[in-house]
Amino acid sequence: MFTRHLTKAAAAAAACAVLAAHAQQKPDAAPGYPVKPVRMLVGNAPGGGIDLTARAVAQKLTDRWGRPFVVDNRPGGTGLIAIDLTAGAAPDGYTLLVTSGSLVSSATVQKRLPFDPRRALAPVTQLTTVAYVLMVNPAVPAKTVKELIAHAKSRPHPLNFGSSGVGGIGHLAGELLASMSGVKMVHVPYKGGGLVLLDMISGQIQLGFTATISGMPHVRAGRLRVLGISSPKRTAALPDIPTIAESGLPGFDLVNWYGVFAPAATPPAIVTALQGEILRILGSAEVRAMFAKDGADAEGSATPAAFRKVFENEVAKWEKYVKLPGFAEALK
Repeated sequence: MFTRHLTKAAAAAAACAVLAAHAQQKPDAAPGYPVKPVRMLVGNAPGGGIDLTARAVAQKLTDRWGRPFVVDNRPGGTGLIAIDLTAGAAPDGYTLLVTSGSLVSSATVQKRLPFDPRRALAPVTQLTTVAYVLMVNPAVPAKTVKELIAHAKSRPHPLNFGSSGVGGIGHLAGELLASMSGVKMVHVPYKGGGLVLLDMISGQIQLGFTATISGMPHVRAGRLRVLGISSPKRTAALPDIPTIAESGLPGFDLVNWYGVFAPAATPPAIVTALQGEILRILGSAEVRAMFAKDGADAEGSATPAAFRKVFENEVAKWEKYVKLPGFAEALK
C-alpha cells in the first residue's frame, strides 16, 4: 500500500515538473509566427477603456513572444476606420483589431460599412466584460440618478452628454437614459473615451458614460462624480457604486465587452495560437487584478468559435436596441 502511494506521489511530482518546464518555454504558436511586429488597431484615441486594455494585453504578448505587439490608434467614425483597416489587411496575423462589442455590432446592424463584419472579421477572443459608469461634472447638482433626471427636467436647456462616437456604447447608454427617463439630452460625439473625459472634467459637457477602467481614476481624484453603474447588479470591484436601476431608473441594464479580431482569412492556426496565449495572459493574477481594480472583469473565450457566438449574440441584441423610439434616428 505504501509503495503504491509513493509511486503515485512520484508520478504526480514528475507531472508537475513537466508542467513547470512547459510554462517557462516560449508559448505554442503557428510555425514561424510571429517573426515581425504585430499591429493592434484601436478605433479610439489614447486614454479610453479599449485603449488601456489593448496596451496591457499588447505588452504581455510582447513579453511572451519576444516580438513587438504595437497598439495603433486610428480614431474616427466610431471605430469604423479601424474596423475597415482590419478587414482590408493581409490575413497573416500581423494586423489585429481590439474593439468593443458595441462598436463592431453597431457597424453590422446599421450597415454603415461596405461589408458585413461577421464575414470580414475572424473573432479571436473576448478580453473583458465591462460595465460603464454614469459620470457628471462636479458642478452638476445631482448626487443620484434620480436627482439628475429631476435636474434635467427642470432646466430650460437640455444637458449635453458625450460619447466616443455615434453608435458606440456611450451613445447607446445616453440614448437609453433619455428614452427611459423622458428627458431630452444633446449628444456630443468624440473620437475616443479619453476626449470625453477631458471635456467632462473641464465642464464643456455635463455628463457621459465611460468604461470603469478609464473613468474611475478621475472619480477617485475628485475631478468627476459617479452616479451609477450600468450593469444590472453591483460589481465586486466597485461595491459602493449603486446600479443605475436601483438609483432612479428601474430596468436599466447595459454591459459591454472588449475583444480581439483578425482579418477573416487569417490561418486558423494563428487565430488559435493568439486565442490560447491571450487566454493564458487573462488567467494571470496580475492582469485580473489590474482590470478588477477599475471594475473590468478579465474574461477570455475558451475557443475562437465561442467568441464568434458571443459576437453573434451581441448583433442580435443591437438589432433590438436600434428599434427603440428615437435611437435609429440618433445613429444617422
